[in-house]
Amino acid sequence: MKIVLGIKWVPNTQAVRFDPKTGTLIREGVPSIVNPHDLDATEFALQLKDKFGGRITAVSMAPPAAIMGLQHVIGMGVDDGILASDRAFAGADTLATSYVLAKVIEKIGGVDLVVFGQETIDSSTAHIGAQVASWLKLPYVYYVEKLVNYDEKKKEIAFLRKLEDREEVYRIKLPAVISVAMHSQKPRPVRMSYKIMAKLENPIQIWTNKEMGLDPRCIGLKGSPTIVGGITWTPEVPRKKEVFQGDPKEAVKWLIDKLKEEGVIPF
Repeated sequence: MKIVLGIKWVPNTQAVRFDPKTGTLIREGVPSIVNPHDLDATEFALQLKDKFGGRITAVSMAPPAAIMGLQHVIGMGVDDGILASDRAFAGADTLATSYVLAKVIEKIGGVDLVVFGQETIDSSTAHIGAQVASWLKLPYVYYVEKLVNYDEKKKEIAFLRKLEDREEVYRIKLPAVISVAMHSQKPRPVRMSYKIMAKLENPIQIWTNKEMGLDPRCIGLKGSPTIVGGITWTPEVPRKKEVFQGDPKEAVKWLIDKLKEEGVIPF
């Protein structure tokens, strides 16, 4: 099975900054991590590889520093990675991002399954999986929790997804795109031997728009119809830092009285 795994190198949500003119994220100087929900997708893809064999290629569209994210999932067992990185891609919304990722997948060729996480912690739109499927004109299933069946001869695969009040099984023809439900997997740890391989064998390619040849009108800010009308900053709330010093038996009453004084709970 030839699998493409989509991951995102996201800024630490505790240190997010925005460009007030463009409304886009400022990534320089902000610590980043692999989007946690993409680690669920990584584990899901690795389980498929463990059971049926094949190869997993991780793809991402991001600045060069995102190589560390690709190295991380290679450390978990992913085979190789492709980073679409070019200043022309900067400032992209989900439409422009999904367009680039779809073109990367087309360029890879012969892909059976594309696997994404449910959403990202920096935007939580959950758009990318569906949009990539739309660009590629492939069937799409989201909230996937586990594999039900895979028929290699018929090129059919079935997945279970859980909703609020029901479980559903979807049987689809490959190639296809899925998004794995957040918190549905337990991502395996990184193995040192895989990390060393990632350094020695250099299994990560960087594709710029020179390699991709995409229309500038469809990528980056020019290809992004989403417009940020404005950014409102939440003011910092001053902390009184009051500490209860009395008898522990009276602590709950003291806390409730304080919450009433502040209007947090009704009298």
